[in-house]
Formats: sequence, structure tokens, C-alpha cells
Amino acid sequence: MVNGEPVSHPTLIGSVQRALRLLEAVGAHSAGAPAKQLAREAGLPLPTTYHLLRTLTHEGYLRRENGVFVYGEAAGSIGKAGAERCRRAELGDALAIVGKRVGAAAYFAVYREGEVEVVAATEDPQRPPVEEWVDFRTTAHAHAIGQCLLAQLDEQSRKDHLARYPVQSLTPYSVRCEDDLLHRLDAVRRAQVAYEQQEYALGTVCSAIPIQVGSAAATVAISLPASDAQRLHCVTERLRRMVEATLTTLAFSISI
Repeated sequence: MVNGEPVSHPTLIGSVQRALRLLEAVGAHSAGAPAKQLAREAGLPLPTTYHLLRTLTHEGYLRRENGVFVYGEAAGSIGKAGAERCRRAELGDALAIVGKRVGAAAYFAVYREGEVEVVAATEDPQRPPVEEWVDFRTTAHAHAIGQCLLAQLDEQSRKDHLARYPVQSLTPYSVRCEDDLLHRLDAVRRAQVAYEQQEYALGTVCSAIPIQVGSAAATVAISLPASDAQRLHCVTERLRRMVEATLTTLAFSISI
């Protein structure tokens, strides 16, 4: 009782607690440990230990090698998932700084496993990002992010992408055919920047610049209302100057 009121205790699941203690015991041995030793160190009965070891091995959190138990792939993925969420949060924070400094919505995207992936975008209500009214993955030809990524691909990868996602006009300003797109991509490679004005969404202009993140095609992009189109080139040059110091290291950690 506290101040005359009953104290509520959280409901604890004993089997989960025992499994966690067992995982901690395994983690104390880089070369693994046998069941009897793990039972002793975790303070568990041997039959219970065997049951938990079988379950954890079946689920991929442990694996048995030469009579000892070590962490399995699923156990490693827990830490990796948490680390990636942290990196994505850091990247989002960095993008937010970039967006505020250049006065535009900002994006980071990669081309991974044959698809355009927008990894992060700013969420500033004063500078809202483009609404994804048609899937970004299927319309790479129509937006600056996609054009910048496609320009970085080798010829075969680009052909494969366009075979899966043919060029189609989304607005009166979109490229009309694959030949027009390929000419545009040649210009993007030469200038190391992609510009598009209302090709994906009416009322919005965008630009994207390539960044070096190992072997992956990646880009940092910005968008502005079409009424601010006269600022696009100036803002893009500011973005280019900021990117290397602010985003490249974080972008690399996300893309691999």
C-alpha cells in the first residue's frame, strides 16, 4: 500500500524472463557454451534450459555448433534494426537542418535492389514535401530523384528498370517517351544535377544531385512550390555545398 492505495505491479511473463537470461548467458561466451554451463549461469533447471534452447534455436536466435550454443542470425538482426533506426533518425535530423537552411523540402533516396527508395524526407509544415500521388518507385522517369538515380545506373540496369516501369506522362510537362528520357539522363550525367519542373506534380519544381555512397546510386533532392521556381538553381547550388559535410557519411551508413 502507498498512501492507502494498493500498489499495482506489472504482469511479468516468466518464460520470457528465463529466455532473456539464457540469451545473456550465451552472450557472455564469444566461442559459445554448452547447455549445462548455460543452465548453471542463468540459474535455470536443466530441463527448462533444454526446452528454451530448442525454441530459441528454432526461431534463429541461437544456433548450435560442435555442442555449444552461439547467437544466431535473428539475434544479430535485433541490434542491426535498432542501429539502422538510429541512423535513419540522424539522417532525418540532418535533412531537417539542410531543409531549413536552404528553405525547401529535402529528401534522401537510394536505388536499391532495382527500386527507387526514398529513405528520408523532411516534415516541415512550412516547407511540405511533395505528396506521393503516384508511387515514386514506378515513376522515376518523371521526378528529379528518379532521374538522378537512373542517370547513375549502368546501361543494362537502366534498361531493366524502364522495361518494368515504362515512361508515361503524368502531367503536361512530363517527358513523353523513353528516347526523350535518355537524352535527359545524358544531360543529368554531364551536369551532375537533375532539374524538373512540374513533371511529377503540378505546382512543384525539384532538383536532385548525386552523392557518393560506395557502389550505390544515391541522391539528395529538394522541392519548391512552382511559384518559387526562380530560386531553384540558387537553392540547388547551396544544397550541393552543404551535402558533402552534412550528409554523405550518414547516407553511406544507410545505403549499405
